[in-house]
Amino acid sequence: MLNKGLPAACLMLMLFLFAMAHGVKGDASFSVLEEMKRGYVIGNIGKDLELNVKDLSARKARIDAEGNRKRFCDINLGTGELTVAEIMDRETLCKEKLSCVLKFELVLENPLELHKITLHIQDINDNSPVFPKEVIKLDIRESAIKGARFRMSEAHDADTGQNAVQNYMLERNRNFILAATSNQDGGKNIELVLDKELDREQQEDITLTLTAVDGGNPPRSGTVNIHVTVLDANDNAPLFTEKVYRATLPENSPVGTLVLKVSATDLDEGINGEVTYDFSRASSSTKQAFTLDTKTGEITVSGPTDFEEESIHEMRVEGKDGFGLSTDTKVIVELKDVNDNIPEIFLKSLNSHIPENAPPGTEIGIINVQDRDSESNGEVHCVIGSNVPFKLVPSIKKYYSIITTSELDREVKSDYNITITASDQGTPSLSSSKIVHLMVADVNDNPPAFRQQSYSAHITENNKPGSSICSVSATDADWRQNGTVNYALYPGDVDGTPVSSLLSINGDTGAILAARSFDYEKLQSFKVQVIARDNGSPPLSSNVTVSVSVADENDNTPQMLYPAPDGNSLMTEMVPKAVQANSLVSKVIAVDADSGQNSWLSYHILKASDSGLFTIGIHSGEITTQRDISENDGMKQNLIVSVKDNGQPPLSATCTVYLLISDNLAEIPELKDMSQDTGSKLTTYLIIALVSVSTFFLTFVIIILAVKFCHRRKPRLLFDGAVAIPSAYLPPNYADVDGTGTLRSVRSNYNYDAYMTTGSRTSDFKFVRSYNDGTLPADLTLRKTSSQDPFGPCDETDSSQVK
Repeated sequence: MLNKGLPAACLMLMLFLFAMAHGVKGDASFSVLEEMKRGYVIGNIGKDLELNVKDLSARKARIDAEGNRKRFCDINLGTGELTVAEIMDRETLCKEKLSCVLKFELVLENPLELHKITLHIQDINDNSPVFPKEVIKLDIRESAIKGARFRMSEAHDADTGQNAVQNYMLERNRNFILAATSNQDGGKNIELVLDKELDREQQEDITLTLTAVDGGNPPRSGTVNIHVTVLDANDNAPLFTEKVYRATLPENSPVGTLVLKVSATDLDEGINGEVTYDFSRASSSTKQAFTLDTKTGEITVSGPTDFEEESIHEMRVEGKDGFGLSTDTKVIVELKDVNDNIPEIFLKSLNSHIPENAPPGTEIGIINVQDRDSESNGEVHCVIGSNVPFKLVPSIKKYYSIITTSELDREVKSDYNITITASDQGTPSLSSSKIVHLMVADVNDNPPAFRQQSYSAHITENNKPGSSICSVSATDADWRQNGTVNYALYPGDVDGTPVSSLLSINGDTGAILAARSFDYEKLQSFKVQVIARDNGSPPLSSNVTVSVSVADENDNTPQMLYPAPDGNSLMTEMVPKAVQANSLVSKVIAVDADSGQNSWLSYHILKASDSGLFTIGIHSGEITTQRDISENDGMKQNLIVSVKDNGQPPLSATCTVYLLISDNLAEIPELKDMSQDTGSKLTTYLIIALVSVSTFFLTFVIIILAVKFCHRRKPRLLFDGAVAIPSAYLPPNYADVDGTGTLRSVRSNYNYDAYMTTGSRTSDFKFVRSYNDGTLPADLTLRKTSSQDPFGPCDETDSSQVK
């Protein structure tokens, strides 16, 4: 509720000044009785300032006390009520001031808003009147006339207004009455008036009781005893030279510093003119700060004098002569402020974790700077340390906002220690500093980064599923879950095979494992994409290519192309008897599906009919004669050849090469029998043909055609055709990689032509002729032409078969 007691002009001036201040939306004034318990509701600040109660908590509404005072009230964020936070004693807070006012500030953030709160502390009658002395002693001459007045020290009540001292009462007696009048200071002049002359012979000592009563409800009172000693006459009371003594003293003056000297004179002589001084009225803090010399009237510093605690000390000094007549005067000591308080920095609000993506100009905190000194000594300038992306912006009164000046990057700098320095304008200037620690909160703004631009891995074929291939690693500069990286294989396929059936990856470690056993002959290399994804929101990811090469293992035996392996071929080579030493007679051709040194083949003769007749090239497989062929050499020569690769351990295959040493086919016994059978069959056919022609022309034509057809189908010689070496044939699983295999060995630089007639057993045989076209003529070798080969299996040595 607004204070209705303020004059209208003063109220208008205050409202104008507050409206001129930036951010001050309005003020409120409340009254509360002192000594109220904690939690007592003073008023509803939300309603008085027309604030939305729902916004109080969100805007961090709070009560801040001016200066270094305690926060005696608080705000209920749920209801907007202003409540008592600490018990308030008006006499402690405001001492003898007639008006006791506490000032607070209601601070709201987002945006920063300030409201002045004035709290008037109302006095209750909780203090009784107290006289400065327990006993008042008066020495009065018996010659004193009726109506003589004797001044009394008034009682002091810490309460104010109606609760202060209102009335005095004197115990009934025969000689004195009490007279009380108001003075200019608002107090009372208390005088003991002689109503009936004294008679020392009748009563030498008189004891009276003076009672002071306040105006509280119920009233409180205090008493003092007045002890009157009847003496001889004393005509004059002391008189002070000044009605009011004033002095100015710098605060914190050392003990013993002379403040001023009061002086009173008495026109009487002797003991009646001797004046002594004493405090007739002074607060406890004044008595602690100053001492009065009872004889000289000098007031000196005896304790701490603090301008910020009490800037003006008022006291009354009594001058009293030797026989009890007294008077008093007022002494006012004004303390002068010196720059003895350093500025203080109060952190009112702070967002200690700033998102790194906060835009420049973001408010992160509010500070309040206070200096208990006054005037220029209390004017404070506040600055922030350099080389930080923050600055201070003056906001309201002595409030500053801490705002960002540029973008933050937690990965570059994760925290800041900001030094804020406040300096006053005093001489010499005093300053203080406060360090504010700020953390930059992480935002998921960095994708995972692989340590390598690409990865290469090698694995040997025939590996076990689950074998480790390689490991990828990615780092994320972000923090905690934003920097936690998980790995996965990018979905896809390799030649129609899903990646997941080839590899697997550990999502936490990035270890890549084989999901199957690889076969080099089927898959030599492939590439996959690995994705690294963080756990931010939203997540960020990156990928990398992993190239996997399958290393060959010697798991394939050499494959025989020519001649066929043992038991699968009846191919026979004819060697003229006139062949000389070092002549090429045949060649073994083999390939190996492996690669590299695993496919390097070497040829060896394991067994031969005549070990000294033929030799084989260890790398070429060419079979040549070691010497000239003689008449003593057998016609049929068999060579068992081993082809071995260069792997570890080496693998090998064998074949049998059949050679016939002869210049004429007729020399072969098997061929002679076949010629006789063939001639008889032809004669039969001719007879049948002639009969058929004579019987029926058409039948003759058909028979002739049939005979010709049969002639083509029936072999007149064993070697009716030629077995071509299939240079384009490759065994299963064979692969030739970069020319390192054995495919080229299929093609020979040597070819063989055989020239024979269809009906002569003595046909000529033409031996070796070299070709450069790299092919083998179709009539080079012997080939099995019927399902029942007359030679039988190649590995048999029956004398009835051609070797």
